[in-house]
Amino acid sequence: MEEYDRRAEELEAVRVHKEEELRAQLAALEARLARARSLDLSRVVDPDLLAEVQSALLLPDASWNAPPERPGFLARLRALFARFFAWLIGLFHRGPKRARAPSPGRSLPIATLAAGGRQLDPSLLGDALARLSTPQRSELKERVEGTIERRESELRKEAEAKRREAELQRRSLEAEKEEARRRSELEADRWVKNAEEQRLRRELTERGLVAERDGELVVTYALVERFARLLLESERRELPGSARLSLRGGGSTGVYEKARLRQPEEVAHLDIPSSLVAARMAGLRHIDEDSSLVYREITSERAHVVLALDKSGSMEEGGKLVAAKKALLALYSAVRRRYPDGVIDVLAFDNEVRVLDLLELWECPAGSFTNTGEALRNAFLLLRSSRATRKELYVITDGLPEAYTDAAGTVRSGNLDAAMESALAHASELSSVKPLRFTLLLIKSQNPEFERAARLLTRALGGELVVTDPGRLAFELLVRWAGGTETERAPRGIPTPAAPTAAPVPAGRGRRRKGDRRMGG
Repeated sequence: MEEYDRRAEELEAVRVHKEEELRAQLAALEARLARARSLDLSRVVDPDLLAEVQSALLLPDASWNAPPERPGFLARLRALFARFFAWLIGLFHRGPKRARAPSPGRSLPIATLAAGGRQLDPSLLGDALARLSTPQRSELKERVEGTIERRESELRKEAEAKRREAELQRRSLEAEKEEARRRSELEADRWVKNAEEQRLRRELTERGLVAERDGELVVTYALVERFARLLLESERRELPGSARLSLRGGGSTGVYEKARLRQPEEVAHLDIPSSLVAARMAGLRHIDEDSSLVYREITSERAHVVLALDKSGSMEEGGKLVAAKKALLALYSAVRRRYPDGVIDVLAFDNEVRVLDLLELWECPAGSFTNTGEALRNAFLLLRSSRATRKELYVITDGLPEAYTDAAGTVRSGNLDAAMESALAHASELSSVKPLRFTLLLIKSQNPEFERAARLLTRALGGELVVTDPGRLAFELLVRWAGGTETERAPRGIPTPAAPTAAPVPAGRGRRRKGDRRMGG
């Protein structure tokens, strides 16, 4: 920027210098024009105007350089008789002959005085001026003034052209300076961005939120789990007040146990003396997360939740698959917040069914056809032996069953009636699981057959059908989940301290147990 400022100052200095020179030349021309207007050709010519006077005298279109007019018929006739009588006189006259009068040429041949490109010397110039008549002197004076005025006009045009050129150069320099400033700012922003990316990359890697694979960063389970909590917090703002309170974990049981700290919200129930003793026994000067002991409220029930996601090819249209993934992540975080030790299974189904963790759920692509019956069969296998007191199944789909698995384990597609019969059969089998709460979320479609098939499945399982848009999936899931109830259980002989006066802290996510790739153990 300093270099551009220096160049701008130099350009301005040149412009000012040229303007001063042109201004001086214009002033000189104005003075010469004033002297030309007061020029007296009967006297000695002003030396400053000598060049203009000589140029005007030598102009070929001036009246004094113009050829004489051609004589008329009578004039030529008189001239003829005059020459004839002169011949007769010469014929009979014996005395000396008279000199022949010169033939008329130019009225004032001044242009011939400067033949060969010579300038008029003072004597020739004085002789030429003396031969001029009064009208010719006036004409000469006007021509001198016109010459100076034209030169002044040309000088003003030249000054204006130089002024415009200087302005264009100034604007070009300003544009170049602005472009340089923009490039420098972009370079600075790029440098800051790269530095920030490096810092963020290092921090995320150290915290286990991303990992490096083949020179590139890849998402980890911990990052998707944190993303799920953010999605839950974002959706909670839209929920009604009763649903938000329910997501906090329900009413207090009044029964507490002393245990290790699991999440930051439990710091409000910190047992400071026990935590200090544990820190000193571990050789620590301060309390840390590993030595912190809190009073945790004993919840009343165990939960087993199965989340089934339709990842058929049609779910990729209109962003339905991404919306469904976000909705399931938000519900996962809500379930884990209320039941830190609860079991959560995620099923993704198209032709086949797979049990996924959070990372696999977020990265799973769209597949082929919808095998709803096989998804219900896998949910039955997961829930039938569960000892949880709260069993729930949530299914997100956008259509009716299109494929089924025959007795030999082969996937068949294209027979919609057989696929529907298989789905209803597995729904009847799943209905034997008690207690079971079933919710089917159907993404809106123009085809009425989709909703008719969803109602048959919901009726077979005694559940609830919700028809909604992709953007409302998370809201509808959380509202249905928050509508559940809890039951108390008797204390297990654990000392019961006085309940804190503050509102109970919501139970958070427990630490993932080893081998927890089934999102719940």
